[in-house]
Amino acid sequence: MIPSTFPPKDEIARLTARALLEIKAVHFNAETPFTLASGLPSPTYIDCRKLISYPRIRSTLMDFLSVTVMREAGFEAFDNIAGGETAGIPFAALVAERLALPMTYVRKKPKGYGRNARIEGAMTEGQRVLLVEDLTTDGGSKLSFVDAIRETGATCGHTAVIFYYGIFPDTEAKLGAHGVKLHHLCTWWDVLAEARAQGSFDAGTLAEVESFLKAPRAWQDARKG
Repeated sequence: MIPSTFPPKDEIARLTARALLEIKAVHFNAETPFTLASGLPSPTYIDCRKLISYPRIRSTLMDFLSVTVMREAGFEAFDNIAGGETAGIPFAALVAERLALPMTYVRKKPKGYGRNARIEGAMTEGQRVLLVEDLTTDGGSKLSFVDAIRETGATCGHTAVIFYYGIFPDTEAKLGAHGVKLHHLCTWWDVLAEARAQGSFDAGTLAEVESFLKAPRAWQDARKG
């Protein structure tokens, strides 16, 4: 069923943050920071992949993502929904089902045999493609997926994610310079606000997380090595 009526954006953000906290997809650790894929430390870590194991939350957030895209991009804006390998694939399938559209997925790199394809499924020239992923930090990984989609002759001017870090000021500008608009459900700021409201973590941990969110590069530089 195609969703049509849902809460305003700020309530969607709060409910998404609440859901992520409820399933313990949110991890805060100020004393022993996590190491990100970049090799840099962080007191925060989020695991959106856990959502696929919680049907009620999964269904609600996919409704939220579908209606967010329709509200912000248009009801007839897309012809194909593409998931980014690997975390974006299940979410792309769920959004495609809701929007009654074909679904494809994009490999991180050619598979190295057979057709050596990066796009799996049927994507054709001129199709307007929405790239779906679980999250974005600074937007960098999305550009390779977008380029692979465009190489087919399709267009890709939008990407939708459940979670957007929202702390690196050049992210949306970087995507915008590549002709891509970002749509998201919630950010670290929404999660921090909901964690405080729920008392999910101690005050000291939340204060350290806020310090990181306000100046992430400075926080990381002070703790490198």
